[in-house]
Amino acid sequence: MKKIMLLCTLALMLATAFTTDKSKPTAENMKQLLENLNGTYKDQKAVDWGQGTFGRRVFTFNKGKWTLSFVLSLDPDMKNQIFIFRTEGDYRVLDPSAKVPNAYNALFIEKKKFVTLKTADTKLAQAFGLSACGFIQNQEKDISQTGCSLWKSVTECNEDHDLLSLDKEGKLYFGLRPPDNNMCSADKRPTQLYSPVEKQ
Repeated sequence: MKKIMLLCTLALMLATAFTTDKSKPTAENMKQLLENLNGTYKDQKAVDWGQGTFGRRVFTFNKGKWTLSFVLSLDPDMKNQIFIFRTEGDYRVLDPSAKVPNAYNALFIEKKKFVTLKTADTKLAQAFGLSACGFIQNQEKDISQTGCSLWKSVTECNEDHDLLSLDKEGKLYFGLRPPDNNMCSADKRPTQLYSPVEKQ
């Protein structure tokens, strides 16, 4: 009888070991998972950014470094693109958010900022504050030192104070950005999460 009970206990332990996914976030390991993000995460479809615009984000992570490519368009099929914004740098996961459950405060350092003007509509470019930045359509320009429109230079603002969270499915969440795009200081950190990006 004891032998049968021992075998049952061993079987239960093995089943638990094989069915428990240690890569899934828990309160104990979420920070570690966020600190060790690796690979590409992106919007699976265009996200409604309001005022008749749609955006798609592609993030990459590798050993504490990150990049973002963000495309803004006038349509959900992303055929009438306005611009592409790209940035890169390092990131750190800080303490648990006191305002957003299951999220961590995070600091993203932007070492470089780039913009590609996609639209040929000069009035549209002007409406987005892009007409005075010396862009040539479809040519990426480094705006790290000059800034442009709502993007500040890296001298004026190279920090993005954000939120990070992972759900049980491994979807990655950032904070909801403010209309003025200003997250340059800790007091500007979002207080709610935005739609998730998924690992590819």
